[in-house]
Amino acid sequence: MMGSLARGLVAGAVGTTALDAASYLDMVFRGRPASSVPDRLVDAVADRLGLDLPGRGQERANRRTAWGALVGIGNGLATGVAASVMRSAGVRFSPPVGAVVAGAAAMAATDVPAALLGVSDPRSWSTADWATDAVSHLAYGAGVQAVLETVPTARERRTSRNPAGAGLALRSLLLGVASGSRGTLGLAAPALTTRRGVSAFTKATRASLVVAEMAGDKHPATPTRTTASGMAPRFLGATTGAARLAVRERANGAVPVLAAALGTAAGSWGGLGWRRWAAGRMPDWQAGLIEDAVALVLAASACLPGRDRVPLVAVPR
Repeated sequence: MMGSLARGLVAGAVGTTALDAASYLDMVFRGRPASSVPDRLVDAVADRLGLDLPGRGQERANRRTAWGALVGIGNGLATGVAASVMRSAGVRFSPPVGAVVAGAAAMAATDVPAALLGVSDPRSWSTADWATDAVSHLAYGAGVQAVLETVPTARERRTSRNPAGAGLALRSLLLGVASGSRGTLGLAAPALTTRRGVSAFTKATRASLVVAEMAGDKHPATPTRTTASGMAPRFLGATTGAARLAVRERANGAVPVLAAALGTAAGSWGGLGWRRWAAGRMPDWQAGLIEDAVALVLAASACLPGRDRVPLVAVPR
């Protein structure tokens, strides 16, 4: 029986094949050229790293195309592994939702770096461009999800997960809102409120990161939280924290993870809106302290209930 890593590699390979097939079929029907984004992304990364592809003319262009294809394959495999690991950890989406989530993750892994490096601006895309990208990545997600559903790991066979209740979903949403305000709370709050299985060193480290973020938030040079580099760790921390809350309750983490992601978006833009509204009414550090307090209360409300429950342990049958 496959382990989570091996299954993820297979799922990523199947999904990447499906994505390529969908893209080539679109080229057949529409007569469009192949996307130049992978090639230009390779050039942009090489420029940032101060590297130069060897060769000249067509020889260099061929190497650039090859690197672009290899990066795409690597992205597909990595996303497949991430989806497999999440499923083994208890985040088990239904087939349609899982296909959309995996496809969206792979799409973001390509489009976000391209946008950050100035290779492509999604705001300038046409409806046809968006549709082509979305359909191709949905095909990827369907391929990944098909493998995950068909090939359960030994751990998944030994452990069952109950559907997440409304209370857990709500608390995951609150944790996401807190993480949107203070990104370190997504990982720190579940760890700090867990009585078993988390070392004192880990708790102290995560608490210190929260304090450091709260102090840095008051500095004028701190970047806006809603940039891609600011949002990514917030989403990652909140969804990981929500998955930990689901483990406490022996529940499927799919709904809590989605709720946490939604809460993160609300907390990030809501917190930014609060700071802009308060800018002309009070010193920024006071507005920041109020936001700190709200984020801590939300995180505590999300993580204190259920902290005494014994985590799910796989029992061999």
